This record gives sequence, C-alpha cells and structure tokens, in this order.
Amino acid sequence: MPWYENRRGESLWYEERGGGSPVVLLHGWCLSSAIWKYQLAALAGSYRTLAPDLRGHGRSRNVVGTIDFAGFAGDLADLLEQLNLTKVVLVGWSMGAQIALQASAELSGRLAGLVLVSATPCFTSSEDFPHGLADKEASGMRLKVQRNSQRALDGFHTRLFTDGELENHPLSLEIRELLASISPPDTCALLEALDALSRADMRHLLPSITVPTVVFNGNHDQICLPQASDYLKEHIAGAEQFVFDGCGHAPFLTQSHQFNAELFRFIRSVCE
Repeated sequence: MPWYENRRGESLWYEERGGGSPVVLLHGWCLSSAIWKYQLAALAGSYRTLAPDLRGHGRSRNVVGTIDFAGFAGDLADLLEQLNLTKVVLVGWSMGAQIALQASAELSGRLAGLVLVSATPCFTSSEDFPHGLADKEASGMRLKVQRNSQRALDGFHTRLFTDGELENHPLSLEIRELLASISPPDTCALLEALDALSRADMRHLLPSITVPTVVFNGNHDQICLPQASDYLKEHIAGAEQFVFDGCGHAPFLTQSHQFNAELFRFIRSVCE
C-alpha cells in the first residue's frame, strides 16, 4: 500500500482499494485506517476507497509537525491534490469528522458529499454548547493517558459501545481483536490530539458547507453525544440524518451491514 508526501515533506500512509468514484475514510483518535475493515471490504468492489493513517497514528508516525486540526486538514488536502481526486465522498468518524469539517472549505471544489459519523463540532461543552462532554471528562482523560496510556485506551475502547452492545454480538470477538490489533500513537501524539479535540470549536464552519451531507450517529453515543449530531443536522443546510438504534459511538463496527447500506445509498445519490 502507498505512501504520499505532504507539504512539509513528511511521509504519510494510506490504504487504497478498488476503483471508480473516490471515497475517503477518516478514522478517529488513537486508532488507524484499520478500523474501517468492514467498509474497505464492502466499498472496494464499487468505488476507489482510500483510508489514510492520520499524522501521528498508524503508520504515519514519523512526523515533526504539530498534531492538530490544521495539520490533519492540510495532510488530507495534500493527499487529494497529489492523487488528483475529484468528486470525493469524504467520510469522517469522530475526530475524523472534525477533520472533514476543518478541511471542507479548502476541499469544497473536490467534494461530492460529506458523511459525518458520530460527530460533533465541539468535543467539550460550554455555556452556549451543552452538547459536548464536560471539560472535567476531557481533562480526566488526559490525566489517565499521562499515567498509563494503554489502560486509558482500554477504557476508551469500552466507551465506544453502549451497555450490552457487544456482549451478544456475533462479531464481538472479531471487533475486540480488531481494536486490540491497532497500535496506538505514542503518548505525546495522543495528548496533542486530545488537546486539539478539547479546544476545537467548528460551529462557525457549518454555514459554509454546501455539498450534500449526511449525519450518522448511534442513539446511545457516550463520546460524541446524540444531541451534537442533531445540532449538525440542524445547522448544515440540507443535511440528512440517520440514527442507529441501540448503538454507541461506532455504528460502522456493530451495525456494519446497515451502516454500509446507508453509506452506499448516500454515495449513489451524489455520485451516480
């Protein structure tokens, strides 16, 4: 699988499968492109599917620039430019959705559609945005990473799912093994990305999004709250929303068949 060089001269990794209209998948905090296992397999028969490892994550670890949203968005723009990708359906999950929002203005001429999965414009809550996590939760997570990053990530993986979601799931063991197989970023990169998440406020970007957009979320998401997804739907002109019942933060894992069906439906609506 290929590497590309960004504007800073750093080498970054991306997975690529299939051919046809391009679909780009952006993973979330502390994980990698491998998390899109079920989507890479499903989409590759119909679309050119790409999934980069974000800076500091996966195989894209040899970076000297800051781990922040400006860097993430710049890397994404460089990838699309170097491959001359147009009419892209951009799919971002969690932190990846915020990267998609950050990059949307620069990439608007290259996008056919935007899919925001388990997303929020503000990770932490404030007086005028009560739909995020309490600041003490983010600061508590930072402290846990500093003390024992692996234990902190194990706890984060557990919070991806609502109570009972994995216990009787036919792919429970496979999903757990997938999460365990992804080597996390080093502690410094984890903390930089977490700090970027805690500071981010992307509400001002929402009115400028003009490409067709769909918001996917679980109705029991404990990380990016369902109300945040509702907010995105209400503040992005013409946005659709699909809610996965009984699902937490990762519907593309526990409800992959339905997720993929809805994703295919949206891609066809904007590309064909």
